[in-house]
Amino acid sequence: MNESRGEIPSAVTWALAALVLGALFAGASTLFVRLNDLGPVAAAFYRAFLALPALWLWMRRESRRGAARAPGALTRRDYGLLALAGLFFAGDLFFWHFAIMNTAVANATLLATLSPVYVTVILFLLFGERVRPLFLGGTALAVAGAALLMGDSFAFRPDRLAGDVYGLITGLFLAGYMVTVGRLRRAARVGTGTLMFWSSLVTAAALLPVALPIEDRMIPQTLSGWFMLAALALVSHVAGQGLVALAMAHLPTAFASVGLIMEVVAAAGLGWVFLNEPLAPLQWLGAAVVVLGIVVARSGSRSRHCP
Repeated sequence: MNESRGEIPSAVTWALAALVLGALFAGASTLFVRLNDLGPVAAAFYRAFLALPALWLWMRRESRRGAARAPGALTRRDYGLLALAGLFFAGDLFFWHFAIMNTAVANATLLATLSPVYVTVILFLLFGERVRPLFLGGTALAVAGAALLMGDSFAFRPDRLAGDVYGLITGLFLAGYMVTVGRLRRAARVGTGTLMFWSSLVTAAALLPVALPIEDRMIPQTLSGWFMLAALALVSHVAGQGLVALAMAHLPTAFASVGLIMEVVAAAGLGWVFLNEPLAPLQWLGAAVVVLGIVVARSGSRSRHCP
């Protein structure tokens, strides 16, 4: 599970930077969801829907530059995988937001960070990709750091069982999304803009009929509400998920899924700055352990690829 022999080191360095920055931007979604005046499923719909114009421009610019395969050159299988990625992401957002509604945010967040474990298992079972013990150790460190970062707010309670299950399902959908995006970027060589536009279109189309009967209203009542939805779309989705997808052309999928645990660090930091949620020394230690775990997992991801 490593870069191909012809991989340019500088490209990998830029990809690592894009992955970390993308995870930080994506981690801001918790802040925007909490500060907007719509329900969580409606916010998830707008996250994908309002991102479409920017993603369409990204796709068109990518096609004009010839930086990736033109949408017209994609096969039916490619479009099927794009649709699958969109459905996986819709499921990820849907169950993530329902987890937040039915259990502690700490529980939902930590259970969703188990997605690297699912990614590793899926890659092994479907594609025969094996990992080194060092990678598994780094993954375990990153998850343990996330648990420390959650602090005392993480706890299992019988009345939160449904929400905890939703959190686990969130991780499964995120794993499916990451594996599908990894295939599209590295095997099918689909451009980032094309991938993000078509998958986001499917995500929005899948979430709208779910949000309409669930949410009390679908239109924000304040300018601030629209601003938060626009930030959710442009910062967390276009910039955050877009940078992650960009990075996955050069990085192993399993490692990219570990890197996304940085979302937890971003969410905690933004909560401290904007929501007056101070971090105890043990939580700062947890953030450092997350970073250490990602560094160790990166070293462990430089292993032989087993087809």
